Amino acid sequence: MNTTLLPLVTGAEVTFWIAGPLAVLGALGLVLSRRAVYAALSMAVAMISLAVLYASMDAPFLAMAQIIVYTGAVLMMFLFVLMMVGIDTPDSAVETLKAQRPLAFLGGIGIAALLIFAIGGALHRAEPATVAAANAEFGGNVEGLANLLFGRYVFVFELAAALLIVAAVGAMLLAHHQRVRVRKGQPEMAADRMYAYATKGEHPGPLPSSGVYAGTNAIGAPALLPDGSIAEKSISHTLTMRGAIVDPVPLQQVTGQTFAAIESVRDDEEDV
Repeated sequence: MNTTLLPLVTGAEVTFWIAGPLAVLGALGLVLSRRAVYAALSMAVAMISLAVLYASMDAPFLAMAQIIVYTGAVLMMFLFVLMMVGIDTPDSAVETLKAQRPLAFLGGIGIAALLIFAIGGALHRAEPATVAAANAEFGGNVEGLANLLFGRYVFVFELAAALLIVAAVGAMLLAHHQRVRVRKGQPEMAADRMYAYATKGEHPGPLPSSGVYAGTNAIGAPALLPDGSIAEKSISHTLTMRGAIVDPVPLQQVTGQTFAAIESVRDDEEDV
């Protein structure tokens, strides 16, 4: 065994060959997973692997920020959104953004070119790029990072901050858009109901509640009409899209039990 090669293998290299493939597998799982929960967990694996790589390159501040901010806050927010929206909610196949596919194709080409040039530059570089020189110059990783962010790269830092602010404002505008029509009051809604009753024959009264004439009053049990059919408007559209509808008890069973109870009461009254 040639022992001269052993000193060349450092802890950072061993960490890279362990955490690097895990980060790649997590990224592939994020892209290729069909279930949103699995994609979020794959993202967690990729983020934690990147944090380990940062720590191995003497960048503890970036490692802690990667774990606390991204893995601990952003990823948890993704999981909360998935729990609120529902993991079984089908995605819409209608493209709402024009020229979405050509822009995505151009973006993929740009990312591929960036990866090729980055890998090529790293292979032709005599020494690996580390933060050891910056840490030694400014007395620590946090001090060196602060000097670079608020010194050499202050314009890029402020530009990224402005971009995040614009994204946050755009998200709020999309979520809380202004009303495009006058809000209807109770008289206008009543007039619309009577017009729908006169033209289409729709019932002007309130919608049927869930569980009516069924064996349960759960919100997922649709109401049954007197003829035994299901009242579609008694179930929320969200539950219908999720497929979380409970099969109601047939009307014949419910009415049969009711009639049997009524007959028993009548028999008891006649006996008395």
